[in-house]
Amino acid sequence: MTAPTPVILTEMELDALTELVNLGVSNAAHSLRELVREEILLSVPKVTVVSREEAIKNLGERDAKRLVAVHQDFEGDIAGRALLIFPETKSLELVRAIVGSDLSLDEIVELEQEALAETGNIILNACLATMANNLGRTLKISLPEVLHGAGREFFYVKPPPFVDDNVLFSFINFSVRQRNITGYIAMLLDLPSLATLKNLLTELIERTSQTAAVPPNDN
Repeated sequence: MTAPTPVILTEMELDALTELVNLGVSNAAHSLRELVREEILLSVPKVTVVSREEAIKNLGERDAKRLVAVHQDFEGDIAGRALLIFPETKSLELVRAIVGSDLSLDEIVELEQEALAETGNIILNACLATMANNLGRTLKISLPEVLHGAGREFFYVKPPPFVDDNVLFSFINFSVRQRNITGYIAMLLDLPSLATLKNLLTELIERTSQTAAVPPNDN
């Protein structure tokens, strides 16, 4: 059986994708800022496309074994799974920033799952919606689910993804109430969805170039 031809995004397409994700997390930061009434900064330096095993390896090299993830599935012209991942040791710190420092540790632990789900829902929905809107498409997004584990199981949550899944993998910086919380956004896509994304990014780049090339109207 012939192996499927890999889909490779060009540097320009990756830059365009990184910009879309950055727009998404900027929108998420605004929503979180309204929620906690504090300054929140989110940034995504770069988006890369790697295999699931490479994504798992990246997580293992950068962070402790125990991680927490919020995942949501999405369907449409592009289908896949989006995950927000960060070290479990930072989860209570993130929850404390969201719900306030006046609560006791027991109260924070009790609210942990709900707060993490809401945070992941805000960030992942903002990223997915921003990408879809700018690419001229719509997506149906599932409710968030919180997972705890070593990282590998995050990429093999049932229903199982296709063997040839690719991962859009990006490091994300959180700055919440002067707390530095680092994490990752990962999106699992099969080859047809990645090929569709590549075509949509090409169209976006062409539209942007044409708009930039139009001279301003002096009238």
